[in-house]
Parts: sequence; C-alpha cells; structure tokens
Amino acid sequence: MEKQELYDVIVIGGSYARLSAAMSLGRSLCRVLIIDSNNPCNKKTPHAHNFLTNDGLSPQALRDKSKEQVLAYPTVQFLDGLAIDVLPKENSFEVITQDNETFTTRKIIFSTGVTDTIPNIPGFAECWGTTILHCPYCHGYEAKGKKTAILGNGDMGYELAKVINHWTDNLTLYTNGTSTLSPDEVLNLNRHNIMVVQNEIDYLDQENCNLKGIYFNDTYPEYPEVIYTQLPFKQQCDIPEKLGLEMTEKGFICVSKHLETSIPGIFAAGDCLSLFRSVANAVASGNKVGALINKCFIDEEF
Repeated sequence: MEKQELYDVIVIGGSYARLSAAMSLGRSLCRVLIIDSNNPCNKKTPHAHNFLTNDGLSPQALRDKSKEQVLAYPTVQFLDGLAIDVLPKENSFEVITQDNETFTTRKIIFSTGVTDTIPNIPGFAECWGTTILHCPYCHGYEAKGKKTAILGNGDMGYELAKVINHWTDNLTLYTNGTSTLSPDEVLNLNRHNIMVVQNEIDYLDQENCNLKGIYFNDTYPEYPEVIYTQLPFKQQCDIPEKLGLEMTEKGFICVSKHLETSIPGIFAAGDCLSLFRSVANAVASGNKVGALINKCFIDEEF
C-alpha cells in the first residue's frame, strides 16, 4: 500500500468500533489508516445478536461486510498488521508496527478491545464464546429456558444469577469451591429455586466446543447446556500502558466525555472503555469518536 506522509487519524486495532470510527471519519473526508492484527475477542462466537439489520449474522461476516463498506471511502486505508508502539511528537504521533513500518498521524484512536483471562479448567477454553457465555443481551434469547449454570462466587455470582434468572427457571450457581455468598444471598437464591453447588470442578466435558457436562473432583457430574460467567480481563494492547494513559479502577482506558484519553490527541472507543461489550455499543462508540475528532479538526483549522 502507498504510504501517506501524514494521516489525519490512525485507528489501532479492534473490529466494529474501529470500522465505525473509520466510516464516520471517511465520510468527513479525513485521511484514515486502520491498523488491525485481526484478533477480535469474539472470533469463536458463531452469531452476533441484538444489532439492528444484522441480527444473527456471524461476527466475521459482519466484519467483512463492514470493512467492504468502509473501504469504499477513498480516504480510508487498511493495513493488516500489529501496532507495537506510539511515539508522541510535537504536533503529531508516530505509530510503529511489528514489521518496522512507521506512520505519522495527527490523532490516534485505540479500539483495541480486551482479552479475557481463561481459568485453568480443562474444556473451558474450547467452550468459551459458544456454550460458555458472558452476556445475556447478546446470547440470552437463544439460551432461554435451557438448563443453565452460573460459574461465579460472592457478589458477582449472586448478581449474575439474578440477571440470568430472567431467561430461565432452570438455574444453578456453581462456586467452584467454598461459597463466599452471604447467608441472605443464599436464602434469596433458594427462594427463587436457584441451587448453590460448592464442589470443585475437575473439568468440563465438551464436543466440538459444545458443553456436555461439568465434572467434579468428589461427586457426580451435572449436565447444564450453557454456562454464564464473568472473567477477569486485561487490555489487549499494551501501548496504552506504555504511554501511561490513565486507567479506571476496573482496568478500562479512562476518557473524557469527548472520548479523549489523558494524552491530548489520543482517543479510545469500544470494548477497551466499557463493560458493555456488544456489537451495537462498539459501533455507537466508534461513530461518536469519529464525529468528535472531526469536530476537533474543524475547531483547530477554522
């Protein structure tokens, strides 16, 4: 691809947020370069839901369709690659890739998402994103009424069980060891016919990434059809940390109401900002940050 001497915006990583931002900026006649290593967190998920006009499309098909539409704008370019560093300059930034290419830009958007920390339970990784789920608003309708497990403990497990109970009346909370639920929480769960199982999990039986059963160290297996859980995560890209960007207590990139980070000229959008990890939220976030950055250009140049 032909390198431009100076881009208006370089969008680093992500999928739906970065494509949405690039479309907003491309329609604003900005020179945009998207650098993407093609490692989205939902790459195993078979269907993306709760997104108007494309409900049920596979995540990859949705990305392909979006990329085709975004690249129809002549000022938007795409680079398959991995950004490994950003160097702030006086009025610009240099972005360096793993292939030792350097690109210069006026503004940057991080839409790099997060990486979930998979627990050390055999079979879990294979089922993650297919029959082990994180979001009922993305997948709850398809799993409604099924024999369902919650994997969690303490307040997190209790709150997740409360939410998922809306989609099924066949629900069990597995704490994978001694429960840290309060007596009141256990009483309330039992009132809603939600059992609490404290046995330690040995492994998950699965076939073709579909959950077949939960096997324990010291008792008989059980056979839920799906599991919901919330996993700890880390930022997928380490450049924000190297730059010293301010982070929230939960580990998200901290931004202003204009989606600008603690370093002026660097913005962020999508899953790296929020617990609301849905296609619709990522698209909205990208659309917003694109418009806000273009307004910055207008104010700077008028």
